[in-house]
Amino acid sequence: MDRMAQQIEKTIMALPEQQLYGRVSKVLGLLVEISGVSEALTIGSHVHLMPEKGAAVPCEVIGFRNQQALLMPFGALEGIGLGCAAVVQPDVPSIFPSEAWLGRVVNALAQPIDGKGPLIYGNDPVPLRNKPPAPHSRQRIGKQLDLGVRAVNSFLATCQGQRMGIFSGSGVGKSVLLSMMARYTVADVSIIGLVGERGREVQEFLQDDLKEEGLARSVVVVATGDEPALMRRQAAYVTLSLAEYFRSQGKQVLCLIDSLTRFAMAQREIGLSAGEPPTSKGYPPTTFGELSRLLERAGPGEKGQGSITGLFSVLVEGDDHNEPVSDSVRGIVDGHIVMEREIADRGRFPAINVLKSVSRSLPGAITKQQNEILRRAKQVITTYEDMSELIRLGAYRKGSDPLVDEAILLYPELERFLTQDKEESTHIEEGFKQLSQILGMNYS
Repeated sequence: MDRMAQQIEKTIMALPEQQLYGRVSKVLGLLVEISGVSEALTIGSHVHLMPEKGAAVPCEVIGFRNQQALLMPFGALEGIGLGCAAVVQPDVPSIFPSEAWLGRVVNALAQPIDGKGPLIYGNDPVPLRNKPPAPHSRQRIGKQLDLGVRAVNSFLATCQGQRMGIFSGSGVGKSVLLSMMARYTVADVSIIGLVGERGREVQEFLQDDLKEEGLARSVVVVATGDEPALMRRQAAYVTLSLAEYFRSQGKQVLCLIDSLTRFAMAQREIGLSAGEPPTSKGYPPTTFGELSRLLERAGPGEKGQGSITGLFSVLVEGDDHNEPVSDSVRGIVDGHIVMEREIADRGRFPAINVLKSVSRSLPGAITKQQNEILRRAKQVITTYEDMSELIRLGAYRKGSDPLVDEAILLYPELERFLTQDKEESTHIEEGFKQLSQILGMNYS
């Protein structure tokens, strides 16, 4: 009861002494123009449109034109017409998270959608468009973070505070890979953003992939593909704000977003509606700036804080890994995990191409002995891949090259090592031990 009274008192104290009102002067598609309060607004300000009947429609300012403010809604515009009141929201858009949010599922407005009752709010606001820590005050990345996936732990060591991109076409298994990491990681907290996800797949992800044990130490932010562009974009902002809150508490945070491509598509829709010129594949210039600002918020915190280890999926359009969003993200993050349809087609999951994938924390993230094992494994895989066509055609004659003979012998074992069921978890040391046994190397 005391907590409820405190919440009520806090809400009352937060009410503004006065409110500014404008009026809707034009509605064109999802773009709303309001007049009368342009001087009181900035890009990113929130405004509530008040229809004669029904609930208020929250909107965000995305631009200005001829002394009019341009808005896009977070919901449907039914009931909104010319002359409707537009109430300016005085506060910087923020959320008030707390430890009690763990195990909950929220939408892009940080409202609960899991049927478990209201959220318990914290006392400290976290802005949705927070700035990253200053470069000179940030800690360096920490030790290797155990993600529970053999292929990643062994071939693509990911350190605390590192940011990795997962590049994949549709249906290759990136969502399952992200859920495995969320379930098996040793990080203190997982913050998962499902941006533009299919509505029917949300419950499948929560119940079949993440499961109860994974959800218990996670907060999941959901914006489905049928929601407005602002909701899809804001889901990514809320995800990073939640991760920043737990980082400020000194925790090691694993931040997962699926996917950055849908975030970029939402920003494209917003930018084009505001009148920005289209550039590569129709993406306006702000899209790539927003990607950079979003991803820079992940990483190590300042002294005394924890770190945000970011794993961000990129839905590669047409399996073209050089399309604009993929190319931009690859230049921002600290490494990339490439998943290929050809590998998935032959039944190996997760379908990671370890030769095309890179972690920029290597070789310093692992020991000298582990580096030797990794180097040897890559040599064997490379040798086999280079000769694979001749081997499949039967044109290679055994004994022609000892290295190729060895690769033919070891490659099936390495394929089994890289294959992992989603119900299976392997720790870092266990993975290197298995890999050393396959290669016939000592490991202690």
